[in-house]
Amino acid sequence: MRRSSTDESTYRRSPSPPGKEPGFARGGPFFGLHANPGPKAAQARYTSPKGSKYVVFYLDLSFIFLLELKRCSMARGCLQGVKYLMFAFNLLFWLGGCGILGVGIWLAATQGNFATLSSSFPSLSAANLLIVTGTFVMAIGFVGCIGAIKENKCLLLTFFVLLLLVFLLEASLAILFFAYTDKIDRYAQRDLKKGLHLYGTPGNVGLTNAWSIIQTDFRCCGVSNYTDWFEVYNATRVPDSCCLEFSESCGLHAPGTWWKAPCYETVKVWLQENLLAVGVFGLCTALVQILGLTFAMTMYCQVVKADTYCA
Repeated sequence: MRRSSTDESTYRRSPSPPGKEPGFARGGPFFGLHANPGPKAAQARYTSPKGSKYVVFYLDLSFIFLLELKRCSMARGCLQGVKYLMFAFNLLFWLGGCGILGVGIWLAATQGNFATLSSSFPSLSAANLLIVTGTFVMAIGFVGCIGAIKENKCLLLTFFVLLLLVFLLEASLAILFFAYTDKIDRYAQRDLKKGLHLYGTPGNVGLTNAWSIIQTDFRCCGVSNYTDWFEVYNATRVPDSCCLEFSESCGLHAPGTWWKAPCYETVKVWLQENLLAVGVFGLCTALVQILGLTFAMTMYCQVVKADTYCA
């Protein structure tokens, strides 16, 4: 059934003012319906610079976050690797200190002041040196182990400083030794000759045992000559350890039955012949210390980096 023109005019809208659109043409609601936006509104919406800036900003933040996350993961991975390497190194360091300390205690308990040759420094015995060295090495290794496993910057820096001081002290002593070799030789011979007067006296078992072992093993007698013992005994006599064939009171026999080589020069020649082994030992010791310094500083830097970027 067709509507009449009068009915149709009821729904016909009046003309809009120029330049204005009806509500539903702008996308507003009209009886609950939303009209599609016009081409100009769509173009304005898609080319809005404000929305594009927000999108780019969010993408930049996400990219930076991913980069920082990757950097933190790599830093943590490096830190864990250095951590376990340093822990293993310091564990071996600590075990070595335990071994040195054990040998020193065994020497002190069984041999007394073994290898005490100097009268000026009676406490400078092999047992005491080993005990002090072993204790110090154990302490440094313990600090390094705890600092590595706890990732403690203070302990790592303390380990680095202590090991650096030991390394510098050893290097200084080596330089001074080679710079003043002649003076050290004269002083050592004079002090050793003074120590001969303590041979066989009560309370000097370590010095007596040390001279007996040296003269027997190196087949020598006295510091610079076998006549050094004449001043000790005030007679033409030497200890029985100077005899070519050991027997009771053989030191009272004729000089033809005694060793003639001076012990100081004999031991010095032996050290020069084994200079390669001594040098390798010193080089290995220095390399171990340098390796410990490198591990400590590397781990310290990794801990600082991890705390800075991943806090």
